[in-house]
Amino acid sequence: MNVEHGFTRRRLLELGALGTRFAGLARVRAADPPVAIAPKRTIRSCILVFFYGGPSHLDTFDPKPNAPAEVRGEYRTIGTAVPGVRVSEHLPRMARVLDRVALVRGLHHPMRNHNSAAAEALTGRTPAGGDQELLADDPRGIPTLGSAVSFALGARAGSLPYVALPYTIYNVVQLPGQTPGLLGGAFDRFQVTGDPNAPDFRIAAFENATELGARAELLRGLDRSALPGPVAQAAVSRDRAVRLLANPDVRRLFDIHKEPQRVRDRYGRHLLGQSLLLARRLVEGGVNFVTAFDGRTNGQDANWDSHEKLFPRHRQLIPPADQALSALIEDLGARGLLDSTLVLALSEFGRTPKINGSAGRDHWPDCYTALVAGGGVTGGAVLGSSDKIGAYPATDPVTPADLAATVFWRFGIDPATEVRDQTARPFRLSEGEPVRTLFGG
Repeated sequence: MNVEHGFTRRRLLELGALGTRFAGLARVRAADPPVAIAPKRTIRSCILVFFYGGPSHLDTFDPKPNAPAEVRGEYRTIGTAVPGVRVSEHLPRMARVLDRVALVRGLHHPMRNHNSAAAEALTGRTPAGGDQELLADDPRGIPTLGSAVSFALGARAGSLPYVALPYTIYNVVQLPGQTPGLLGGAFDRFQVTGDPNAPDFRIAAFENATELGARAELLRGLDRSALPGPVAQAAVSRDRAVRLLANPDVRRLFDIHKEPQRVRDRYGRHLLGQSLLLARRLVEGGVNFVTAFDGRTNGQDANWDSHEKLFPRHRQLIPPADQALSALIEDLGARGLLDSTLVLALSEFGRTPKINGSAGRDHWPDCYTALVAGGGVTGGAVLGSSDKIGAYPATDPVTPADLAATVFWRFGIDPATEVRDQTARPFRLSEGEPVRTLFGG
């Protein structure tokens, strides 16, 4: 094949791969059409806020003020907008909006290491590799929730269905649970890498759109029958990807600098605050699923893994989360987006009830708390309870599989829908049951 302008076979394959990644071209199929179990009002979008490292549920949303000091910890508690429900003193903003939030206080699963626990939380499925400290991604594994939703929405998915920001999480290896797994690159995330709070924040992919467009035009002029198989198959996908990156409406979604200063200040002029503001812009513009990670792994003090000095570290980490998450809930409500947007905030696990000798708490997946807002949730609800020291669910236990099933259900997708991969291996979107009691309809 004679290719001019420096276009090699490798560059053609790379461009084809880009198109496959962003276009949503199905590489698996649903074995049966989804069952019509949709709620009365389905959601359009979901924002998943993931606090990597494991915040202490006992020192945030499930305090035990009457427990012994070695369990209770250093923080005081405060009242909230929901009578009888108390939270940490470092959550004053969330306390004021708790009447718009449901607390799930009996979340639990069996994975005790960061990587395996993250895979469980982000996919709603126990990883096939079991509970490993440095479990790596399996390209044939269960997809991350955003990718699964993108696939299951089918024709209802937007032109940019799934965005993750502001970085990819690594714990020596890439933290599992962030990729499309067996669904393939067609349902991968559009990954934003960068600090939306930075003055020079930009999306490099958009700046390369002109070059990509020129290359796409060159490919269109070539004899398709002469192209390598993978490139020819990805031609339509590639063209869609180029159009997406060149679309000024899509580019504007990421232009956070257009936001008024007072709005940016309300979210907080920090990484998490501006990431959640960007997430709001994305769902307002039609993106179906956004995952926002909090807890960088390039510095031990930057995430929630507090085996020692938990109380001073959480004093630094809780206030930005309190500011950003409460601002997101208020802003979605003010813009009329809260009913159509489900906000799910969780981590891979909680922390041990007993404070250790280094004044920290260790990994504890046996019971912790998740937050749900919007999407028709009953504000002020508290589902389940932990025992007297926050060690195990006392009532209404919930698993990550149940939360995943809830997300599918709110989108109008049957969680039991069976999907087959390229080898015809079947799996259900979720093995859990939707937590219907949290929603009015």
